[in-house]
Amino acid sequence: MPEVPTFLLVIATVILIFMSGYFSSSETAMMKLNPYQLKHMAAQGNRGARRSQKLLRRTDRLLGVILIGNNLVNNIAAMIAYVICVRLLGDFGPAVAAIGFTFLMLVFAEVAPKTIAAERPESIAFPSSYILNLLEKILSPAVSLVKVCASVMVNPFVKNIAAKSTSLSLEELRTVVGTESDLPLERQEMLLGILDLGKAEINDIMVHRSEVEGIDIGNSDRDLVDDLIHANHTLLPVYEDDIDNVIGVLHLKRAGQLLRSETIAIEDFKEQLEQPYFVPSGTPLPTQLANFQQKKTRFAFVVDEYGTVLGIVTLEDILEEVIGEFTTDTSAGYPDIFPQEDGSYVIDGYALLRDINTRLEWDLPTEGPKTLNGLLLEVLEDIPDGNVGLKINGYVCETLKVGENALPSIRVVRTETPEEETPSDSDDQDEPLDD
Repeated sequence: MPEVPTFLLVIATVILIFMSGYFSSSETAMMKLNPYQLKHMAAQGNRGARRSQKLLRRTDRLLGVILIGNNLVNNIAAMIAYVICVRLLGDFGPAVAAIGFTFLMLVFAEVAPKTIAAERPESIAFPSSYILNLLEKILSPAVSLVKVCASVMVNPFVKNIAAKSTSLSLEELRTVVGTESDLPLERQEMLLGILDLGKAEINDIMVHRSEVEGIDIGNSDRDLVDDLIHANHTLLPVYEDDIDNVIGVLHLKRAGQLLRSETIAIEDFKEQLEQPYFVPSGTPLPTQLANFQQKKTRFAFVVDEYGTVLGIVTLEDILEEVIGEFTTDTSAGYPDIFPQEDGSYVIDGYALLRDINTRLEWDLPTEGPKTLNGLLLEVLEDIPDGNVGLKINGYVCETLKVGENALPSIRVVRTETPEEETPSDSDDQDEPLDD
């Protein structure tokens, strides 16, 4: 048999190395494809995406085709390289073949093609899908045989392997939106707000009864008129003597005719009211959003199991959890949070922890009390006689004013290294501050 010329062997080796690079890049590109982007492109009619999607439905067979092809060309290339080196270098040929061929394969058949494929998976995977689809049909018997042999060896060691779900968990979806999305920051925050909506309850966002602006029909006509003229909201709860005795809700657009006369007839006043809508505390925000839609209303009174009014919640409160504050007046700022020159914040004790975390990008605990005042009282387990300082999860809190039953004004500063501490392991946590 005539000897094959050396230059033909060199050409064959180069071709085999590039074929090995093709299989390596195809494997990386296929595994790097974003399944959700792939699904979208396939739905848009991209043929390469459709072929790739079909191949990835049976990943085991796809990898079988790639690995069989890759190992086959690698072994053939290694044998030819050995022959070339022996011819040219004699006794030194085997050593040179082992070192030189390994280097060539590492650079041109592994690192370079896989790096390119990882950076541009669609550009490699979609054209490769046509060849891989054809090879899958040709190598189907070999792939099936390898799969059976591998299963026989693996099954005794790995049992009850459950199919891995390809659906994203809520936290994974948050990560995708926050880090993998090309959407503008405002839309990312909106999507994250929608995802977080299910974690919150109406108690987290409601206006506490102590801060509700309403109208007491037990007041004099002059006071009623004054309340209507100076109202800061479109919808006002109306009650008699106490907010637990709710009568209805007044829309300011209906108050115009009441102000035309010097006196206000109570019966005429009541005719302008909408029926009150009560919701139980602890209702999840998505549920309440659906309830507002079903009831065709946007104002509700939050009550506990005894029927006591805890506060109010509106449709706007829920929507603000998704899209942020409605106000366009940037100078208005946040009326309950006041930044200080030293980097601290003076915060109203009745400010909701959820609002504070959202506005300042903090992580104050929200599992228990809903307000900053409630959080401090839970930690202190008592109303202090004077101003005190304490540390909660890396936040230094200093009471600036102590009321009879609440802490209405608190200075808070976030430390550089937040640490979770309890009252028992902080020496200065409940010591009065020097005035």
